[in-house]
Formats: sequence, C-alpha cells, structure tokens
Amino acid sequence: MSAETDHVEVPTRTLVHALIREDGTVDADELYTVANTLGMSDQQVRLCIKRLVSEGRFTHEGRGRKAELHATTDTKRALAPNADFLRHAFQQDAGLAPWDGVWHLAAFAVPESARTARDALRETLVHLGGAPLQGGLYVCANTWEPYVEEAAHRLGTHGALTLLTTTDLRRGDTQEPAELARRLWPLQEIADSYYRLSRIAQPRLARLTGSAELSPSALLTIAVELAAELTRAIEPDPLLPPQLLPRPWPGTQARELIAQCRAALHERDQGEARPTLFRLYADITRETADQTTH
Repeated sequence: MSAETDHVEVPTRTLVHALIREDGTVDADELYTVANTLGMSDQQVRLCIKRLVSEGRFTHEGRGRKAELHATTDTKRALAPNADFLRHAFQQDAGLAPWDGVWHLAAFAVPESARTARDALRETLVHLGGAPLQGGLYVCANTWEPYVEEAAHRLGTHGALTLLTTTDLRRGDTQEPAELARRLWPLQEIADSYYRLSRIAQPRLARLTGSAELSPSALLTIAVELAAELTRAIEPDPLLPPQLLPRPWPGTQARELIAQCRAALHERDQGEARPTLFRLYADITRETADQTTH
C-alpha cells in the first residue's frame, strides 16, 4: 500500500486521550468536531465517553457539545510513563543514552488464586519492554525497576516479585547481546510498524510544509492521525539501546519525521491544534536539544 493510500484508523479512545489539555480536561465540542472530521459519528463518540466514565477513567460535566470531561488521577498517571518512554527514545536517537551492558530481570511466582493480578503483571512487564525467558522470568535492556515495582504494589503482587541485574546473560549457546535481542524480541514486526509510521508521516509532512492553506480541522486531523500511528508503533517497542538494534533502525527515522511534523504543526497553528502527544514531543525534543548542546 502506498503512502498516499495508507489509511489511518484512529480509535475513539486514542482521540479522547490526544485531546486532553494541560489541566486534564477535554472539551466535548472540540472532541465531536475532530471526531466528525475523522469520520466518526456522534453516537460513536457518546458510547466511548460512556464507557470511559463507567470505567472510572474520566468524569463528566454538562451535556452534549457543552460538556467537559475530566481525566481521573489514574488516567493521568497512566499517560505519564508514555512521556518517559518518548523522552528515552529521543535520548537514544541522540546518542545520550548508551547501553551500560546491564540486563534487568524480573521474576514472579503468583499463585493461581491470584490469576487476574498475575496476568496483569505479566502484561505490564511486556508493555514495559520485557521479553519472556521462561515461565515467570522476564528480561529488559533498560532500567525498569521503578515502573515494575509501582505496578506490583498496585496489583498486590510485590511480595512475589524478585528483581535482579546481570551482565552475563545466555540463552542456550547465545550470549552476544545483539543476537540475544534478535531472538528475544520481534524486531522485524517492530521495524515494520516504524516503516508504516514513516509512510504515513511523509505525505502529511509535505502537506504541512507546503504552500496550500490548511483549516484548523485539517491540522487537527493530521495531528491526531500521526498521534495514533505513533502510539501503534511505540507501544510494542521495547526501546532497545541502539547497540542491540540493526542499523539503520527505522524507528530513528520515523521519530525524526514525527518531530518535523510537530514543528510544522506549530508553525501552522501556533500550538493550538496540537494534541497531548505533540505537546510532549515539543517538550522532549527541546530537552534533548538542550542536552546535546551542553
């Protein structure tokens, strides 16, 4: 599929999260307007809001387009690690986070009676970039202990958790770090997601940097589409250190394209149409640039 015909499917939840403002609110009128531009119906948006409120992720004030959503503490906390991961990815791209050769391991033995908590902990470890070595034992190439412990405390499994580090990791006869990474993580699938992200970003960057006028709704559509694709690419990415990845790594190019789109969006709308992820990118790229020049 070509860059011109690649379709971006934006989940309604992703749209809601993308439109969270700095104070944790979402303006319903803006939400419905952008949703309609993306081809979503009002009914689709109403059902999503209802689900998010029933799950305790948002509270709701007002009715219809005059309403306002308020992200709960848990929702805002869940978004915070994403900023940390984005920051780490940019630092890796800039050569500011070289690998120290340390593997970080987490092991747990949660009884069958706590299966729900056990499954949630397992999913959290994978989300944080862990790969299974064997039953109940996961490995990560980055410092993940604070995130793992926070999740274990929240799930009531901290007493069953063991954390350790090593510089001597072997699986069978494989010990070379890059080869271990290739065997432990689905690098080709992750690379393919970034290739798609680049295909999506390139024509949209051309529109943003072109001479044609773009309406506020068109700018928001581009911004949210890019945010959705960025989320799809980065969520399964363990953010392995560059030393463990094939070169060139498509994630580096894709993130650079997204940063260029973010800058072009800012030039177009003075920051008013940028969703949360793009505000994060603005802060993170500025921080990374400051660290690089000092």
